[in-house]
Amino acid sequence: MNRKGEPLNIEQMIAELLGGNIVLLVLAALIIILIFKAVKIVPQSEKYVVERFGKLRAVLGPGINAIVPFLDRVRHKVSVLERQLPSANQDAITSDNVLVQVETSVFYRILEPEKTVYRIRDVDAAIATTVAGIVRSGIGEMELDEVQSNRQQLISKIKIQIAEAVDDWGIEVTRAEILDVNLDQATREAMLQQLNAERARRASVTEAEGHKRAVQLNAEAELYAAEQSAQARRILADAEAYATQVVAKVINESGLEAAQYQVALKQVEAMAEIGKGAGKQTIMMPSNIVDAFGDAFKLLKGKA
Repeated sequence: MNRKGEPLNIEQMIAELLGGNIVLLVLAALIIILIFKAVKIVPQSEKYVVERFGKLRAVLGPGINAIVPFLDRVRHKVSVLERQLPSANQDAITSDNVLVQVETSVFYRILEPEKTVYRIRDVDAAIATTVAGIVRSGIGEMELDEVQSNRQQLISKIKIQIAEAVDDWGIEVTRAEILDVNLDQATREAMLQQLNAERARRASVTEAEGHKRAVQLNAEAELYAAEQSAQARRILADAEAYATQVVAKVINESGLEAAQYQVALKQVEAMAEIGKGAGKQTIMMPSNIVDAFGDAFKLLKGKA
């Protein structure tokens, strides 16, 4: 029945039911939309920058976050993953006026996205320009040999200066690498000539040092031989002195006859040795050899 007490037909009943359900459906849909707008699920690798009426409201971290629907809006979704700038080549001049081409690569990540999105428009271009200036400045303070030999020191210096330059942008420079240092053809040829000259110089120095060492060893050998000969002469002189002392002692104890006996005996032994020589047909003897034999026999008889 309707409000007037009249019975309702089927069409009227369906219309009233649909009218009530539509209101419920609209309310349900509105609630779902509000929940969808209010709840934000942020991935682990990102951060969301939320604005309210065009002004920074909050920065949402990873996880479930809530905002005010229709008032707050996620304006920027910023990745916090580490990024790599494309490898760049830039010319630089060393302190000894050599033109080099340096290939660099930089890795960075965004720590504070609210600074990055509001203070810089093109992050990659800004970092690339900053790196180019710092590399030119750093190489301009070094000679070519230092650039090639102290590359790690140059990389550390560049990384520190880049980190200071991009700090206001909310960026952290994780790595800065110098991939290659290239020279022009004329400089390469000059360095090759210098390298060959240095190798020739080292070879000459090595040969001279070898000759010097040989001379030193030869001199040391001659000195050693002279020292040994002098030592042998000293030993022989000591032996002769000792023999002289012994003979003097014998003369003192036994008298002159014993000394004469020893001298005569030595003369006899010397003549015997001469007689043993091969191919000796004629032996020349001193005129007093017979007297020497006689003296020896007399002394021997006297001893007996």
